[in-house]
Amino acid sequence: MREVRCDVAVIGAGTAGIAAHKAAREAGARAVLIEAGPGGTTCARVGCMPSKLLAVAGHAAHDARAAHRFGVRVPHVEIDGPAVLGRLRAERDRFVRLVFEGLEALPGEERLSGRARFLDGETLAVGDATRLRFRAAVVATGSSPSLPKPLEGLGTRVLTTDTVFEIPDLPASLAVLGGGPVGIEIAQAMARLGVAVSLFDVGHTLAGLSHPDLTRAAAEIFGAEIDLHLGTEVSGAEAEGDGVRLFFKGPDGAGSVRVERVLAAAGRPPNVTGLALGAAGLRLGEHGMPEFDARSLRCDGARVFIAGDANGLRPVLHEAARQGRIAGRNAAALAVSDAASAPEPWTALAMVFTRPGTAKVGASYDAEAGNARVTGAASFRDQGRARVEARNSGGLRIWADRRGVLLGAEMIGPDVEHLGHLLAFAIEDGLTAERLRDRPYYHPTLEEGFESALAEITRNCGAGG
Repeated sequence: MREVRCDVAVIGAGTAGIAAHKAAREAGARAVLIEAGPGGTTCARVGCMPSKLLAVAGHAAHDARAAHRFGVRVPHVEIDGPAVLGRLRAERDRFVRLVFEGLEALPGEERLSGRARFLDGETLAVGDATRLRFRAAVVATGSSPSLPKPLEGLGTRVLTTDTVFEIPDLPASLAVLGGGPVGIEIAQAMARLGVAVSLFDVGHTLAGLSHPDLTRAAAEIFGAEIDLHLGTEVSGAEAEGDGVRLFFKGPDGAGSVRVERVLAAAGRPPNVTGLALGAAGLRLGEHGMPEFDARSLRCDGARVFIAGDANGLRPVLHEAARQGRIAGRNAAALAVSDAASAPEPWTALAMVFTRPGTAKVGASYDAEAGNARVTGAASFRDQGRARVEARNSGGLRIWADRRGVLLGAEMIGPDVEHLGHLLAFAIEDGLTAERLRDRPYYHPTLEEGFESALAEITRNCGAGG
């Protein structure tokens, strides 16, 4: 068996792993990147980029059908499913190719191919032919889609977020299991491309929203295009012809629906099975996950770090990359000393690229906060720019502490990806509602929608003082 030595071993060549490897190298460590395949990062291959490519096609079809609102008549909108998916894959493959080009530029001795497993706290087996001795390691093995038990045994009738973008044509009908960010993005895109979509979720919220006003708005908005079944459990499934019949139980009783395909979009658990983490001396908790510090990413005092989707904190790409950098730098430092930094987490920022879009920023909504928080509200229904563009739906909620210091927000509305960023920067800088309100807001822009929410917080903080 070939033996290789390094300072830092990075397991996984996705967003977090690539960032960790680069950070370790920049810190002067001899780092080795291990990839079991298929590679290309989750974002480029099966996540952010292909889902957005599907979404923009759906939005184009929707905009063409809705152009009559402006006196523009589009007599007929035709959806060419193979062409939609062909462009999606061509652009997706370009993004993946760019990732691979970056990896191929690495010296050969810094890359290993094969599935890694820990033999002890300083040794990895990579495949059957290589043993890698390390001083510190980073686990960045990503995640994989889960398949609900009722869908087992249905073969290609069931799609996952890893396979949905490989279908040759759009299905006539689709059931989406899961109303989180990925599920609702794909569900709306498919519906706008002419697919009859039913969405099932055991919860009562969509797109990760939690404020009651906004969850109701989301159900109303998305329910106009999608057959929603919230608070509903899919209890069984069986093949029927070339499709699937789903059986479900919900608030209105039991029922069933036949669809051509089913998309399982209810989550992506971390890829930690098979790593033999216990052999590295790690204390494992529920589902075989190691205990680790959420700031330094160090596992239970060992010389092992865990970053990206693998740690179950569900970071989106920008956070996964930052986690990789933190883990890589710390692993490099730990390879020669016992030092590890623990930077503060960034202000939380999550978005869903539906139309209207959604965003969550900073501290989550807390129904039990009571008088400790002050909330400001704004609606996009009558907001000037939103009405000009006939995108006047949804609203936002911003919360602050009793001093007016901004804590967090949720929103659903037009272009909220930009509003979300502005609020994230304001929260990161410790601004109060009053200070953020005293900024230049050009007219007419969607950013003016902040004004009423910030004014409400300012008034209520003053009244409470």
